[in-house]
Amino acid sequence: MNTTLRIGLVGPLPPPSGGMANQTLQLSKLLADEGLTVELVQTNAPYRPAWIGNITIVRAVFRLLFYVIRLWQTAGRVDVFHIMANSGWSWHLFTVPAVWIAKIRSTPTVINYRGGEAKSFFEQSFRWVKPTLKAAASVIVPSRFLQQVFNQHQVDTDIVANIIDIERFAPSTASPANDAPHLLVARNLELIYDNATAIRAFKQVLQEFPDATLTVAGTGPEQSSLQALVKDLAIEDHVRFTGRVDTQKMPALYQAAQVMLNPSRVDNMPNSILEALASGVPVVSTNVGGIPFLVEHEKTALLVPAENHQAMAAEVIRVLQDRQLSNQLSRAGLEFVQQFSWPVVRDQWLAVYQQALH
Repeated sequence: MNTTLRIGLVGPLPPPSGGMANQTLQLSKLLADEGLTVELVQTNAPYRPAWIGNITIVRAVFRLLFYVIRLWQTAGRVDVFHIMANSGWSWHLFTVPAVWIAKIRSTPTVINYRGGEAKSFFEQSFRWVKPTLKAAASVIVPSRFLQQVFNQHQVDTDIVANIIDIERFAPSTASPANDAPHLLVARNLELIYDNATAIRAFKQVLQEFPDATLTVAGTGPEQSSLQALVKDLAIEDHVRFTGRVDTQKMPALYQAAQVMLNPSRVDNMPNSILEALASGVPVVSTNVGGIPFLVEHEKTALLVPAENHQAMAAEVIRVLQDRQLSNQLSRAGLEFVQQFSWPVVRDQWLAVYQQALH
């Protein structure tokens, strides 16, 4: 790898531990480990001074001001800007300034677009998005699903997959403590991820496996309503809410599970699915957005319609009852995720950076 490259990496960092924040953190460390110079421009940097965070409008102005200053300074020192981009206000507030400041300073930019809501965002706002896309040296997406969305708007993209640390996320070598099935949901507690469907599905799973347990890992605005749902369903003794989980503790959660549920209504390329597969855990997911582009039904995962807890429960019960199916899904998932390992993705990013410079 060309270790003389200086990369300005623009994106969020945990907390919260969302997909884009985790990818930004991983990429910054891995590139630095390869010897590249990485300057991180954090889009969700802490408020300074801290008391500014208590004043709604003022804090937004302060954050944006310091962000723009940091962009200007960094763009003058690096060879390439790598911008983690998303839909909605995130695009307008963070991606647009980064691209145009870099252009003013003659620094080529790579827009790394992610997020399952790109289709609806483009339908509403593409005339505002297009000039910034055209100003970038290249646009990179992590999935065929997003590439298809961009193609519909005549925008060329290349695919570089998300990174999965297959050394950290690996199958458990320990024997299960007991025979009671343990299910896991590892999405933030937001409406678009529809954790309620997973909880309702688990209620039905309990009819076949009365000793089963469910761990809901994550935090978000839906936590209180989800806890109320658990109480209404009278399954409090079987469900554990972890709250916010440190990224270093996530591998152990996957290794303790027999099935991972992904009930989302909108999605692109969820890292939680890839992390589960890397951990040898069968996945039952909705078939929304980019998920059918990522995994194949009956081969690397089991897919069900969104907002259908009966279908999700049926597939969970099926994989718990069929050891051969469970083993098949686990083996296929482990083989599949090799393409997301750092040695593969590293070479792809180097090629992208070199192309941006020419």
